[in-house]
Amino acid sequence: MTTTTPARTDRDGVLARTALHPSLSAPLLDTMNFLNEVTLRYPQAISFAPGRPYEGDFDVARVPGYIETYLDHLRGRGHSEERVRTALYQYGETAGQIRDIVARMLEVDEDLTVDPASVVVTVGCQEAVLLTLRALFTGPEDVLLVDSPAYVGITGAAGLLDIPVVPVPGTPDGPSPEGLERTVREIEASGRRARCLYVVPDCSNPTGVSLRREARTALLDAAARLDLLLLEDNPYGVFSRVRRPTLKSLDTERRVVYLGSFAKTAFPGARVGFVVADQLVAGADGRPPGLLAHELAKVKSMVTVNTPTLSQAAVAGLLLQNGGGLRAANEASARHYQSTMRCLRDTLAAELPPGAPESGGVRWNDPDGGFFLTLDVPFEADEAALDVSAEKYGVIWTPMRHFHLDDAGDRQIRLSCSYLTTDRAAEGATRLARFVKDRAASNG
Repeated sequence: MTTTTPARTDRDGVLARTALHPSLSAPLLDTMNFLNEVTLRYPQAISFAPGRPYEGDFDVARVPGYIETYLDHLRGRGHSEERVRTALYQYGETAGQIRDIVARMLEVDEDLTVDPASVVVTVGCQEAVLLTLRALFTGPEDVLLVDSPAYVGITGAAGLLDIPVVPVPGTPDGPSPEGLERTVREIEASGRRARCLYVVPDCSNPTGVSLRREARTALLDAAARLDLLLLEDNPYGVFSRVRRPTLKSLDTERRVVYLGSFAKTAFPGARVGFVVADQLVAGADGRPPGLLAHELAKVKSMVTVNTPTLSQAAVAGLLLQNGGGLRAANEASARHYQSTMRCLRDTLAAELPPGAPESGGVRWNDPDGGFFLTLDVPFEADEAALDVSAEKYGVIWTPMRHFHLDDAGDRQIRLSCSYLTTDRAAEGATRLARFVKDRAASNG
């Protein structure tokens, strides 16, 4: 008896879609490409879509100085010129050669003391996410929880790894412990296990929401009660008007795996991130326990081998030039983001007065920093509406539906003002208000 399998290619050598991993057909993976294409199609439009840092403070001439500062640091530690050359030109340690400098940054900026051995320096935070998920999830019975709506980088990475994702109902203050417990119990009842919850406690992407300190404590208590790990992603904390402790700094039970990035606080082109994974892993063959970070480094060795040493040198030099931290170095950037956010909100309030009939019930939240703001609108905020907004009104935004795993978010949009000047943010908000009022009227 013979069996046939579907052809993987046709006679022209074209691969069948079914011959590729199913995640590649998920609409989620097209989100960023779509937004980039919209921006390129309408270059004259003001774009509130990209979550990029402001470029006005970038200075190309500083980068060689950062690298030289790091090399001088190595010389000051007694490294020979040969070792200095190797540190810059060769592959370097898989877990990263600036782990001690990253650990010092966390102490300076976040009052967080970590063993450098628990740090893995990664190619952006996205690799940190991928390594962590690959190490922690063992099969289809393991479920990843996300605070909904969620950053597409986490849900996209989970899809590539065949990890099932379940949203935890969100509130204006982030995930509620009650909603979390209910979701975990439902997963357990289905014979599966909730393994981790991914959360961005400070100025989150996409909503801009920050967790109050009491909410952070309650979340840690719930994680302990439910035997969950928390994946804390913190790219925006230094830009908040309110300084709150990280979940990791409040963590006394090694429940938190801490994910960090230098994309927003240094420069995204370096593509340097990190993960702090100080959880203990039982040793094999009677050996003592080791760190989860060591397991992540094993995965990294098969993904990117190591993080580029030139990029590490540039980031380390920037840190060294600023007393070991980046919070002080980002004070001007934080003021800029807060100013553009304030300008955006003030213009929206002037153009769409709350309670006015022409405002159509439009509402927005009030983030205390970061890049993002959420706007509720009285119409379907889909790709068709975005095309009209870009072509006829000259303003681009992100449909919030891209960040939901269910059917929610159809009448919400995400606005990012980080990349804009205050003048452009004001003009963009004025254009957006005209679009919103016209669209609401035509739907009425």
